[in-house]
Amino acid sequence: MVPLALTIAGSDSGGGAGIQADLKTFSALGVYSASVITALTAQNTRAVTMVEPASPAMIAAQMAAVFDDLAIGAVKLGMLGGPETIATVADGLAAAAARGVPMVLDPVMVAKSGARLLPDAALHALRARLVPVATLLTPNLPEAADLLDTAPASTEHAMAEQGRALRRMGAQAVLMKGGHGAGEVCIDLLITDAGITRLTARRQTTRNTHGTGCTLSAAIAAGLVQGMTLEQAVRRAHDYLQGALSGADTLGIGDGTGHGPVHHFHAVWPVSDRIAPGLQHG
Repeated sequence: MVPLALTIAGSDSGGGAGIQADLKTFSALGVYSASVITALTAQNTRAVTMVEPASPAMIAAQMAAVFDDLAIGAVKLGMLGGPETIATVADGLAAAAARGVPMVLDPVMVAKSGARLLPDAALHALRARLVPVATLLTPNLPEAADLLDTAPASTEHAMAEQGRALRRMGAQAVLMKGGHGAGEVCIDLLITDAGITRLTARRQTTRNTHGTGCTLSAAIAAGLVQGMTLEQAVRRAHDYLQGALSGADTLGIGDGTGHGPVHHFHAVWPVSDRIAPGLQHG
């Protein structure tokens, strides 16, 4: 039977992040994915112009329908919105969490365009209801700082300390993502009971980074549902994202002034460097 995963996140009308990025990632890596949509967003590569949350009743109904029929082997959580949505999702996941279904929590707070996607009032609910059930928490540096109510880490040592602090909130493991850091090398730290695993990659120069966090967390969930260990899943997801970033500029999505998507299917249908005239940047 094909491995099954579930993504619980917001819909991105531009196709670069959220549910759309998750479904592309799962498909590229050989996993079937169901979805629970927590919010509709009107956005493109330049901006988020409107956000409309799904009702708690609708979110609960989607979750009940999925779990009633599908043997979900891993869950990826992305954009969740306000406290009521977080409570609804936590309640809907209680039985799966009790069975030990892996949960990868990407604490989506701000869109690549800068739009705030998680109100401050929801931070307490996120810390209290979902961080403690996370198999893996995958914050970038600003998200980790928000969760801890502190300044973003500016050194590798500070990243490690913040990751340990987030584990003390209840997450089994934390992947501190260094994409917002400085320097030619991007450093991610996987912090578990066993210690710290350091993952590095050359920092790629591109504006087309929309959906990187969604893509990475979905790729990790894909590995877990396929039977990989957490470290194996994180390492493959890290490599997959680097490939998706390498191919991002060849897609030519958007007018070039915003943040285009990464190339989720870089290994399936590579795009020529010669972009069609109607798709050129700028």
